[in-house]
Amino acid sequence: MPEPAHLTQGRTGARPGEPWRVEALEIQAPGRLALTSHEEAPLADGQLRVETLYSGLSAGTELTYYKGTNPYLHAGWDPRLGVFRADRPAQRFPIRSLGYMEAGRVCESRTRAAAVGEVVAMAYGHKTGHTVDPATDRFVPLPEDLDPLLGIYVAHMGPICANGLLHAAADVAGPGTLQLGDGVRGRNVLVTGGGVIGLLTGLFARHHGAAAVAVADATPERLRAAERLGLDAVDDAGGGAWLLAKERWRHAPRDAGADVVFQCRGRTASLATALRSLRPQGTVVDLAFYQGGAPEVRLGEEFHHNGLSIRCAQVARVPRGLAHLWDRRRLAAETVDLLRAHGPAVREHLVTDVVPLADAPALFADVAARRRHVIQAVFTC
Repeated sequence: MPEPAHLTQGRTGARPGEPWRVEALEIQAPGRLALTSHEEAPLADGQLRVETLYSGLSAGTELTYYKGTNPYLHAGWDPRLGVFRADRPAQRFPIRSLGYMEAGRVCESRTRAAAVGEVVAMAYGHKTGHTVDPATDRFVPLPEDLDPLLGIYVAHMGPICANGLLHAAADVAGPGTLQLGDGVRGRNVLVTGGGVIGLLTGLFARHHGAAAVAVADATPERLRAAERLGLDAVDDAGGGAWLLAKERWRHAPRDAGADVVFQCRGRTASLATALRSLRPQGTVVDLAFYQGGAPEVRLGEEFHHNGLSIRCAQVARVPRGLAHLWDRRRLAAETVDLLRAHGPAVREHLVTDVVPLADAPALFADVAARRRHVIQAVFTC
């Protein structure tokens, strides 16, 4: 017997049982973004529909598609071998699935998985609504006491940052890692890159008891945001963040530097700074997304002589041996805890722009041309 239906009419104007018209952002070619419209099928038993309230811009990733530099546009991912292959078809324009930071309200439901009126976090891209199959689509119900705008961080972006801390914890505690703070508690932490990922990661480290958290960046707006979030801001415009880390955190005559560095900027010069900032036998937890080569990363220098490590924290994988304890849902729960504790500060100092979805093409153009600086832009639907 099918599950009982709980139906309502949403802002889209669709009536229960009818097709649903949705508007979505689409990159039609490099530098050309448009708002398009398509129709989704009538809601089936076991499904639900979500009306988008807020959709967050992940500028670092999305601008690579907008500029035509994303590696998926030039090579195909072979999931069996785990490599990019130039001999396989790559992703091509138009790019119709753009973005992964959404919060929306359930407006129709034919499932017990979520009731009409619930606010959920998902990752389905910049569009006005989404049809959800709970059997295959991941969504996180948001608590009523959480600002729905902050829900953009819960399904994907927050877990990215939490997974960075989890990798640092696994580096210290191994398979016995039980708490997210095991790798930062009482330790000196440097974050290279003061974008959204860097600032949230720094806030996670502070929240979980780091002795000190410094964020290195060269952009004044990001440095001000770091300070206002209670983090130490380090101006790296001259490339001297590594020297500050070495001088500030001295452990022994030949042992100076950060205990752990979270590298959160997609530039290899930032990775070089991260390595240079570490104490001997320290670890860089790398959350960045790179597009080119790495001439600044000199593996024969600090990396070799100080016996350093680089761990890539990619959100699709928790550290080996921890999958039975940690998954995306638990990382999302950690994100909710962080936002409950620091939500007003995040809303005030991290979210710099809130604009209608219809204005997204102009905002993309301005950010890509460096006419406008945003830390976190949010689209309203």
